[in-house]
Amino acid sequence: MGIDSRSESFRLLFVCSGNTCRSPMATALAEREFVRLGWQVEVRSAGTSAVLGQPASDGSLRAGARHGLDLSGHRSRPVDDDLLGWADLILVMSPGHLLRLAELGIVGRAAVLDEFAQGEAGSGEGADVPDPFGGGDDDYEEAYRTLEELVGKILQQLEPILSP
Repeated sequence: MGIDSRSESFRLLFVCSGNTCRSPMATALAEREFVRLGWQVEVRSAGTSAVLGQPASDGSLRAGARHGLDLSGHRSRPVDDDLLGWADLILVMSPGHLLRLAELGIVGRAAVLDEFAQGEAGSGEGADVPDPFGGGDDDYEEAYRTLEELVGKILQQLEPILSP
């Protein structure tokens, strides 16, 4: 995996279920870190069962705001062929999401976020990022903290190919 010659930046896609909780938080966290590091990375998110145009959930908005992230401009989008073709790397929140992408013919460019963060991508058996949908602020905070840790670890995995 490397920077595709079609563009000057690496393209990262985060995928969850509804694209209103986990993947928007992961995207905002990653974007903040990539800017801080000066890495040329475009980050987007989508959901395997997302409805187009939904805002980030209230819990995600609050969790993000507590940590300096503004998710107010986020609008959900379903996974589609154009978006999957755009991405150099697709990181999913659970093994079930990876199976769904495999059904769509995506292999080799997708990994469970937890596995990729540990440098063990390939088995598709990584741990789920907890889904806070429908839960309280504590559930969203747990998901945020998990994502914050995993995004920090993916930076280490991506550094050899993205560091200027």
